[in-house]
Amino acid sequence: MPARPERTAPPALRPGSPSPPTLRPSGRLLGLLLAVTALAALAALLSKQWCRLNGWVEPGMHVHMCYSDFAQLFPTRGLADGHFPFFTPLPEEQWMEYPALLAVVAGVTAWFVPDTGSLHERTVQYFDVNALGVVLCWAVLVVATAHTARARARDALLVALAPTVILTSMLNWDLWAVMLAGLALWAWSAERPVLAGALLGLGTATKLYPLFFFGALLVLALRTGRWREFGGALAAGAVAWAAVNVPFMLTAFDQWSRFYTFSGEREVSFSSVWLALHWTGWSGATFSLLSNGLFALCCAGVLWLGLAAPVRPRLAQLCMLIVASFLLLGKVYSPQFVMWLVPLVVLANPRPRQFWIWQAAEVLHWAGLWVSLSRATAGEGFGPVWVQAWYVLGIAVHMAALIWVCVTVIRDILDPSRDPVRRTALTHGGQVAPGVGEDPNAGVFAGVEDRLVLRTR
Repeated sequence: MPARPERTAPPALRPGSPSPPTLRPSGRLLGLLLAVTALAALAALLSKQWCRLNGWVEPGMHVHMCYSDFAQLFPTRGLADGHFPFFTPLPEEQWMEYPALLAVVAGVTAWFVPDTGSLHERTVQYFDVNALGVVLCWAVLVVATAHTARARARDALLVALAPTVILTSMLNWDLWAVMLAGLALWAWSAERPVLAGALLGLGTATKLYPLFFFGALLVLALRTGRWREFGGALAAGAVAWAAVNVPFMLTAFDQWSRFYTFSGEREVSFSSVWLALHWTGWSGATFSLLSNGLFALCCAGVLWLGLAAPVRPRLAQLCMLIVASFLLLGKVYSPQFVMWLVPLVVLANPRPRQFWIWQAAEVLHWAGLWVSLSRATAGEGFGPVWVQAWYVLGIAVHMAALIWVCVTVIRDILDPSRDPVRRTALTHGGQVAPGVGEDPNAGVFAGVEDRLVLRTR
């Protein structure tokens, strides 16, 4: 048999080559995306309908898989009594264990609930107000993803139709942070680094994970030497974060710091890989040390990958790898955390078949979690063996699927000719010779000559 030809790396886009033109999604496509998002949001609301009618009570809300933090926190965190998080003195058991901006959203939306009516009626109203809020965030996220994807704007349909977003969008306020992170990527791709940094700062004030995007920007700044733009984005992010947090730090430090102390001390919980070591009896602080240490090693690996890759990695690829590492190694994997990854996977690895397989794995995990909780809250322990097996299998499958997506992204970085986004960028860049297209989201890094590259085989 003839020997297989040796595979060689494709020619990289030369420094200074023209980047793909600014492509905007058409008005017709945006209308389609918003219509599909509206239908998906209706499905999300219908998935919570049993609880809206019967109340968020155990075990029913777990049996019918319609649990929502909106309804749980409204009566238990003083919101139903008119108290505002971090502003009104409350007993410690009523403190919000969330970052400042998310707590502000929870408090402001309570203003729209009338004082009259039963607690159930007012809880449903509070849920509906926040459901409307996250649907608006969802719509903005879809539009932002379409603009960020540029030549592949139609990929944003995956964000609009993602089953995990339908199932978890109304579980917590995470979509507020996901929206801000999505807007930040759009702003960066439009060469507005200060705005991007400010949006990331606000996102970090809502959920911690948008902070990791600065790590991806740091890798690209190291490789290109474009420190001024990175510094401007980082400074804007720090100012935006401080504007939200400092007032509460000065007036209610104990309540404000609850999120950070709780995160460090909490025990291993939902769907974490560390549940396998729960029998050791180690404290939450010990597991935090292990989790953070391994996450730091993963970040070091992303740094090496970003500096050693034959072609500068795309921003979305680095962001996705960092966030996925954090979720895989975290002490808890709450069901709604998957939404952090949906737009990042769509931008970093737009392969519909792999996306739907990953989503199916996440849905399997999601259902297994609620079945397990429904048995536990009904006083039956964790139920028969098949229930436990479903839950454990769901954890293993969701982790395996996410690792598969990460491996695919790493392979695209090491062999850019495999990257569907770079092939699209090359086509729309007006180039004739085969090669590797520029990152359409590179922003101020586009067309810049590399300054620091690790030479490896």
